Amino acid sequence: MAANPKLANLEVTPVASALGAQIRGIDLREVTDNEANVIRQLLLDHLVLFFPDQHLSIDEHVAFGRHFGHLEGHPNLKNPFTEHPELFELAASKGGVADEWHTDITFQESPAIMSVLNVKECPPIGGDTMWSSMYAAYDALSPPMKELCEGLTALHDALPHGRTDRMAIHPVVRVHPITRKKSLFVNEHFTRRIVEMSADESEMLLSYLTNWVKNPRFVVRYQWTRGTIGMWDNRCTQHAVVNDVEGERIIQRVTIMGDEVEAAHAARWEPFVTAARTSDTGRRDRQLRNFLKEQPAN
Repeated sequence: MAANPKLANLEVTPVASALGAQIRGIDLREVTDNEANVIRQLLLDHLVLFFPDQHLSIDEHVAFGRHFGHLEGHPNLKNPFTEHPELFELAASKGGVADEWHTDITFQESPAIMSVLNVKECPPIGGDTMWSSMYAAYDALSPPMKELCEGLTALHDALPHGRTDRMAIHPVVRVHPITRKKSLFVNEHFTRRIVEMSADESEMLLSYLTNWVKNPRFVVRYQWTRGTIGMWDNRCTQHAVVNDVEGERIIQRVTIMGDEVEAAHAARWEPFVTAARTSDTGRRDRQLRNFLKEQPAN
C-alpha cells in the first residue's frame, strides 16, 4: 500500500474478531481505480468497513459507489426526501429503521453485491447497526448440519415491502465468487421457506438458522457519527439496526447490484409442496408451488 503516496497514511483498525475494520487516512472524494482496488481487498478481508469523517455529497457518494459496479435504487421503496435514481434513503421519522436481520435485496435473482452507506444525520446515542459474518456462522455449524444445509434451497420474497410477487430461490449455503469461502444465505427478513422441506420443517430450520446468525461471536456493532461512510459485502454478511433511535436518523445508500449466487452444492432433493391449506403455512406452500410453476423447465 505504501507504494502509492496517497495510501501511505492509511490506517486499518479491526473493530471485532469476526468482521469489521475502521479506515482512516483516505479521502473517498478522490479515490482512483487503484485505491478502489485496495478498498475492495480490504472489504474481502474484513467484510464491513467504516470510514469516519468523510461527509460526502450525494454526487460524491454515487461516484465512489460506481468504482465497484452498477448502481440501482431500491426496487420497491421510495425515498422520503431525496429523489435520485441510484440512491436509497431511509429516515427514522418516516419509519425507516431496518431492525430485522437481512442481506440486501435477496428477493431478486441477482441480489446486491455491496452496499455503501452515508450517514447524513444521526442521534448522539442510538441507531447503531450490527453486522454478522455468514462465514463464521457457517463454519461454526456441526458437520451434519453443514451437510444438510448445503443440499437445500430457500424461497425469498419482498413481503416486508408488500410485494410477495417478487421472489427468488437461492441456496441455503453459497460460495463467495472471489474468496471461495462458504457462507449461510438465509435471513429472517426476506427468507420464507426451505424449498425441499415441508412448511413445518422449514419453519423449524429457518427459525434455528436465523437466530443462529445473531450469535455475538459472529457480530460487530458500530456506533455511527455524522459523515461516516460504511460499506459491506452482501455476499457474506447480514445486518440489522438497533431500534432505539431517539431523534432523526437519515442514511443514504448506494447499492452495487448484479450478484450471481453460486450454490455450495446442488440441491439434493426435489421441492416438497403439500396440498393447499388455509393456514399461513398453507399460503407459503401455495406461494412456492406457484413460483415453481413459472420457472422454465431444465
